[in-house]
Amino acid sequence: MELGLVGLGKMGGNMRERIRRGGHTVIGYDRNPDVADVGSLKEMVDSLSGPRVVWVMVPAGAATQSTIDELGELLSPGDLVVDGGNSRWTDDEKHAEELKAKGIGFVDCGVSGGVWGLENGYALMYGGSTEDVAKVQPIFDALKPEGEFGSVHAGKVGAGHFAKMVHNGIEYAMMQAFAEGWELLEAADSVTDVREVFRSWQEGTVIRSWLLDLAVKALDSDEHLEQLRGYAADSGEGRWTVEAAIDNAVPLPAITASLFARFSSRQEDSPQMKMIAALRNQFGGHAVTAAGKGGAQGSDVTPPTGG
Repeated sequence: MELGLVGLGKMGGNMRERIRRGGHTVIGYDRNPDVADVGSLKEMVDSLSGPRVVWVMVPAGAATQSTIDELGELLSPGDLVVDGGNSRWTDDEKHAEELKAKGIGFVDCGVSGGVWGLENGYALMYGGSTEDVAKVQPIFDALKPEGEFGSVHAGKVGAGHFAKMVHNGIEYAMMQAFAEGWELLEAADSVTDVREVFRSWQEGTVIRSWLLDLAVKALDSDEHLEQLRGYAADSGEGRWTVEAAIDNAVPLPAITASLFARFSSRQEDSPQMKMIAALRNQFGGHAVTAAGKGGAQGSDVTPPTGG
């Protein structure tokens, strides 16, 4: 099968290689000419035999929209576009309608696997009509992990990215739990080898997982994570998960808390903690730390009764 692939970064470049290993032809385009097979989207489309299938692997939002807009002008009725980036499911519905007006099919596909996907395969969650999915099924089969699982037709257009969004929300909460457990172990005087505690959990426990394996790998490189700053970005999918939960009246306390924890990591001097310190000082006379100083400052405030 022939495939046009737009976006050859860390994920897209490895996906191109895995698909080729599966015996398919991939013509890749990227704005970086050093990794591209062709010099433009038009050249890529012209190089494919009809009916064409083009997989878009670029950042969500404006980049995806502009790419799909351009493909809408270049492709022909009966062709198909697959969005394999991290687009919001509501954007999928919009893109599908825009392309349908031109006779072009659309499938959305959530992709998980990161830098390990080339060797291990990519978990795929895709949405679209049965007919459109069938057109790209050989590519899904080439990308997925070996074995029975790792690939699912999740439902109609938008379902693939919705499923991937929820996957990432769960990922947020699982990582937060490991991080909190690690910090508590590090803080306990009685535990003298936190890294080996984590390593011991890799076998025989109910929390053994790939994330745990990766945590041990990180601790092997930097036992107390002293080389890292305590900052974690969010991709946007955690926010979308929480918003979808609100829209559907579904409680997500763990996932929501893990998202907010990432926001707190961006504050060198947390405003919330300033208020908490001030309140503790007011009701209990607890010591506070002056801004810009490392030591605690006693308070002359006489705490009110109660509290």
